[in-house]
Amino acid sequence: MSHDIDFSTLSLRDTLDLAISVEEEAKERYDDFANQMDAHRTPDVAKFFRFMAANEIKHAEKLSARRKDIFGDEPSTADASMLYDIEAPEFDSARAFMSIRAALDVAMESEVKAYDFYDAALPAISDAQVKELFVELRDEELRHQEMITETMAKIPEGDGFNPDDFVDGPVAQ
Repeated sequence: MSHDIDFSTLSLRDTLDLAISVEEEAKERYDDFANQMDAHRTPDVAKFFRFMAANEIKHAEKLSARRKDIFGDEPSTADASMLYDIEAPEFDSARAFMSIRAALDVAMESEVKAYDFYDAALPAISDAQVKELFVELRDEELRHQEMITETMAKIPEGDGFNPDDFVDGPVAQ
């Protein structure tokens, strides 16, 4: 995660743009992992990573709709390059023949990173709307952690995942 962000200088528009970028990067990484799992013939894990990608893009779409409601089609002025790996799983997290439990561990690590990012930013944010947005995003990441923990408790060691039991419901195929 970048430590070069001065959150006190961010406008609500910039904050929305950066949050959208965080979610889009995570979606892209999960898509990459799903493709890797397909190549390694680990279809259940690939399905889980696609499920996670679908959840991330839902978040990006929700944020984008909020941004459009407030700012219309105003162009982005935020520098999204400073956000590398805020929420996205680490590039080397996916492994050949990965279990569902290992995939859940990767997802948990990402949700913790996202929570830490939003939480660490809060003390530096003076704009009330920006602060409210970051609290909302931080709390959503915590809910995801709780859901991952609940899901892990339901599965036997290394197997037995049912995406219908997880986060935002089943992913349409």
